[in-house]
Amino acid sequence: MGKVHVIDHPLIQHKLAILRNKETGPKEFRELLDEVSLLMAYEVTRNTPLEEIEVETPLEKTVCRVIAGKKVAVVPILRAGLGMVGGILSLIPTAKVGHIGVYRDPATLTPVEYYCKLPADIHERDVIVVDPMLATGNSMVAAINFIKERGGRAENIKVMSLIAAPEGIRNMETHHPEVEIFVAAIDDRLDEHGYIRPGLGDAGDRLFGTR
Repeated sequence: MGKVHVIDHPLIQHKLAILRNKETGPKEFRELLDEVSLLMAYEVTRNTPLEEIEVETPLEKTVCRVIAGKKVAVVPILRAGLGMVGGILSLIPTAKVGHIGVYRDPATLTPVEYYCKLPADIHERDVIVVDPMLATGNSMVAAINFIKERGGRAENIKVMSLIAAPEGIRNMETHHPEVEIFVAAIDDRLDEHGYIRPGLGDAGDRLFGTR
C-alpha cells in the first residue's frame, strides 16, 4: 500500500478516539473534525514545492523559502465532507472549494451522482478530495472520475479521510492506483450494510445531528 499513508500523530489519534465515542455530541464532533482536518492537512501538503525569495529582515537581507505559487482545490464529497473543509481552509485560505454530491444506493451500495461543481481551473490545481469515511470506496472512485472527466490531472489528486476500510482502499487501488490516500486509521472491515467497523457510525448524521 505504497500510496496509502496512515497519519499516526498523537494529537490526531487522541482526537480520533473522541470522535469515535458514541457519547460525543454534534457540536464537539464538528469542532474535533475541524481540528483533525487541519492537522492532517499538514501531512497532505508536506511535499508542496517551495521557491526561494529575498526578504529584508529588520537587520539584513536573507533568502527564505515560500510556496511556489501552487494552486489548491478542496473538494468535499457531500455531505459529511463539508465538515473537513474549514480546517483545511484555515491552513490554506486561498484554496478554491468544489463540491461533489454522491449518495450511496442503500440496496446496491453503488454511488449515484446528484451534484458536481468544480473550479473552472481544476486542471491547474492540486486537488484534495475529502470525505471522513472511505468505506466501500465507490463514492470516492466516482468523485475522482468526475474530477478527471472535467480536466483534473490524476497526478495532482489526493484523498484525505479520517477512517478507511480495507475494502475501500482496494477499490481505490484498482480504479485510481496513482492517487495518494491519507487516513488517520485503517479499520477492520465493512459490515453487511457497508459501514466501517469499528468506525464511528454515520459521520454525516453525527456531524449535523440527524438520523
